[in-house]
Amino acid sequence: MRHFIDTQDFTKTELVWLMDLIGLLKTADRDRALPPLLAGASLGMIFEEPSTRTRISFEVAMTKLGGHALYLKPGEIHLGVRESIKDSARVISRMVDAIEARTLKHATVTELARYANVPVINGLTDYNHPTQVLCDVFTMREHRPAGKPLEALKVAFIGDATNVCSSLMMICTQMGMEFVHCAPPRYQAPKAWQLIARANCVQSGGRFSVTDDPVQAVADADFIYTDLWWWVGQEAEIPERQAAFMPRYQVNDALLANAPPHAKFMHCLPASRGVEVTDAVMDGPRAIIYDQAENRLHAEKAILVAFVRPHLRLPSAKRSARHAHAIGAFLDDHQLDGAATPAAALEA
Repeated sequence: MRHFIDTQDFTKTELVWLMDLIGLLKTADRDRALPPLLAGASLGMIFEEPSTRTRISFEVAMTKLGGHALYLKPGEIHLGVRESIKDSARVISRMVDAIEARTLKHATVTELARYANVPVINGLTDYNHPTQVLCDVFTMREHRPAGKPLEALKVAFIGDATNVCSSLMMICTQMGMEFVHCAPPRYQAPKAWQLIARANCVQSGGRFSVTDDPVQAVADADFIYTDLWWWVGQEAEIPERQAAFMPRYQVNDALLANAPPHAKFMHCLPASRGVEVTDAVMDGPRAIIYDQAENRLHAEKAILVAFVRPHLRLPSAKRSARHAHAIGAFLDDHQLDGAATPAAALEA
């Protein structure tokens, strides 16, 4: 059983295959000709914190593919509180065909995957966000300069070492791209992340570096990416973080003037306008943030098809007819006291 927990669990070839599938499903969806590849399937969506793009993209993806998504939030299920993660994973697995989980701790997702009997998809943890970055690199493929191979692209991430930074660092170096993380020293990628990225580069031929100079980081960049400077639970650090990042690390027109004219701006959203990025950049011609957001839907479709469809039992027409006959005969011959049988109802 394979799960989608971390891009590091996959080869470059497999990641390219997933992105090719995203493209096929996106084209079919645009033509309103998407086949019901997950007809009758159900997805249990566990959300320990609110979400816009992740929730909508997974729920709509399941609907478009002919399946159903069930939204589960704290207070509605017993995950890790009244019931162990182990028991929750095994019970939920008996009722759905896949589990998507957006959790506060990475260990929660890995434990779900350890005990689940269906594919588990990581919708975000405190460590990484693999569904986001699969979408991001697919978006880069769509918006790269004409004729420029993926391996020749440079991505400059300006800002805090967030879970998105972690995942983007990993997938870009897996793909053989150049990735630069730019932040004040205190907020740069941990050494453990850097070791993984450098090991990826040895395998892929990619390039990786860390700097505190944003002008240097965006030079020759094809894509300039930023994320929030603080998140839920870091409110007490806001003054300190704002002092460390502002104004030098804000993505604004002055910084973009040091990048090539073709460079595009990306953000996973939500964004704090006027903080890590200005309105002028967000709403300007370089921004591809809404194309990027839309591609979350197409990426989730591909992930669901790739990981869920192989485990679906698709009955033959003969088997379906046999069961329909047996159930119909039972209902015609038996009834609860006072309840009309289907045949009697039709005669009435």
